[in-house]
Amino acid sequence: MEYTKFGQTDLQVSRICLGCMSFGQKVGEERAAWTLSEEDSRTILKAAMEQGINFFDTAFAYGSGLSEQIIGRAVRDFASSRDKVVLATKFLPRTKAEIEAGVTGAQHVQHHVEQSLKDLGTDYIDLYICHMWDYHTPIEEIITGMGEAVKAGKVRYLGFSNCYAWQLCKVNALAKEMGYAQISSLQGHYNLLFREEEREMIPYCHDAGIALTPYSPLASGRLVKKAGETSARLEKDSVAHSKYDRTAEQDAIIIQRVAEVAERNGFTTTQVALGWLLSKVTAPIVGATKMKHLNEAVAAADVKLSPEDIAYLEEPYVPHRLVGVMEFNHA
Repeated sequence: MEYTKFGQTDLQVSRICLGCMSFGQKVGEERAAWTLSEEDSRTILKAAMEQGINFFDTAFAYGSGLSEQIIGRAVRDFASSRDKVVLATKFLPRTKAEIEAGVTGAQHVQHHVEQSLKDLGTDYIDLYICHMWDYHTPIEEIITGMGEAVKAGKVRYLGFSNCYAWQLCKVNALAKEMGYAQISSLQGHYNLLFREEEREMIPYCHDAGIALTPYSPLASGRLVKKAGETSARLEKDSVAHSKYDRTAEQDAIIIQRVAEVAERNGFTTTQVALGWLLSKVTAPIVGATKMKHLNEAVAAADVKLSPEDIAYLEEPYVPHRLVGVMEFNHA
C-alpha cells in the first residue's frame, strides 16, 4: 500500500480510504440491500488493515452510530495500536427539534463529538467532518463547535463535505479570524461521471493545500459494471438513481471507455476508475461489501494510467447539473 501526506497535516494516510457506510444496521430494522452484518463488516475491516489501509471514513448518520461502533471495536481488536489508524467521522446539521429547543450550532457539534467519541471508543477523532452546510445555523456557531473540539484535544483535524467552494473559503477565512483551526480536507462527489468539482472546488483546494477525499468514486458501481450487469445496489439505491439516471445516455460513452482502457492495459474497470481518481486526489473513499471489492481497491493503489489514457477517459465528459445533496441542500 502507498501512503501520502494528508494535505498540510502531519497525518500519513493510505491512498485508499475505506468507506464504512455499508457497515451496520440495527437488529430488527429493514436493511438496505448493500449493508453488512457486524461479522461481515469485521472481516472486511480486518483484511483492510492487513493489506495496509489505515484510513477509515464513517459518520454518525450511518446506522445512527452503529457503523462507528463496529469500526471502534474492530480497531481495538485488529489494529496494533490506536495511533496506527486514521479515523474520520461526520456530523449532520441541527435537527428541527434542536432549533426549536434553542440548541446552538456549537452545542450541537459538542454533543455529536462526544457521541462519536463514545461510539468509536476512542479519546480523539483524527478527522472530524461537517457532513453538509447547515443553512439554518450561523456558520460561526459551527466553526466555534468544531474549533473548540480541536482546542480540547478531542479532534485533531477538521474537514467539510458537500459544500460550494465559496462556502469553504468563507469557513476558513472566518476560522482564521476567530482563532480556530481551519479546514484540512474536502469530501465531495467526484468521479469520471461527475466532474463538476473541477470548476472551482478542486483548484481552490490545491491552492490552499486542502486534502481531497472524494466519495462515490465508482459512481455507485456504474463505472465498473458491464452492459446489462446489475447488482442489488444498482437496482435499489434510490439516491444513486437520482444522481445518475438522468445522464445515463451521455455517461455510457465514458463507461465504455473505462472498459476499453481496462482491456488494453490488463486492468480491471475498478482499477481504471480508481487509478484515474488517484491521479487527481489524496485518497478516494471506497466502499466494500465483498472481499473482491477490497482487493481490487488495494490493487488500484499501484495503478498509474498514461496521460493518453487519462485524456481518452476525460474527453467525452459534458457539463452535469448538480445532483444528490448539492441539488437539494439550499437555503
